[in-house]
Amino acid sequence: MPSGSAVDVSDDVNDLPAEQLEALEALEEGLPAPAQVPRNRAADIELAARCRAGEAAAWEYLVRQYSRRIYRLAYKFVGRHEQAEDLTQEVFLKIYRSLDQYNPEVGDFQNWLLRLARNLIIDDYRRRQRQPVEGSEELDGHVHYLQSRTDHPQQRIERQEQSLQIMQAIEKLPPDLRQCIIMRDIEEMTYQEIVEKLQIPEGTVKSRINRGRIELARILRRMKVIGT
Repeated sequence: MPSGSAVDVSDDVNDLPAEQLEALEALEEGLPAPAQVPRNRAADIELAARCRAGEAAAWEYLVRQYSRRIYRLAYKFVGRHEQAEDLTQEVFLKIYRSLDQYNPEVGDFQNWLLRLARNLIIDDYRRRQRQPVEGSEELDGHVHYLQSRTDHPQQRIERQEQSLQIMQAIEKLPPDLRQCIIMRDIEEMTYQEIVEKLQIPEGTVKSRINRGRIELARILRRMKVIGT
């Protein structure tokens, strides 16, 4: 797989319904052709590097630039506001984890990011079509979905130990990020409920949850709870 391109598994979209195909076409129409893109490879490299280094301002800039377009596409595929919000958050988390795959010699950052988001959303849709679960928010990779009633006793013990490690990792988050992560991922409050509880803008809530999940994953990797 070329390191500067998005994941290729979703390139064949003939199996998708008409409404989803129209949403993909709208996203594609918003992307300039490579020859039309004024290249600034230095800026692309700098933004990706700053985001990889955990610089909050750079990451918030990236999220502000692209969250609306990614959310609109996610909503077309899931049809529910809360699920689209969570899928958008999951896409950004996976974008963060894929930043080291971006190659500015191959293409510009915007095209790489949005095509990666496109493929992740399609993959999520296909996964849910294969394994439909009523009310499910199937966003694998989020370590906070911990409960299972059908575990073997040994699995249950291991899961309890992992839950304890995750709570210890959450305690290491900055207070503002920790508060939003607990409300959303532990207490399962909606975004609107968090807004009303904390009396802060919705955009701030989403940013804190996004940053908190990324920082939590970083802490868990250091603790060797999850793989690199």
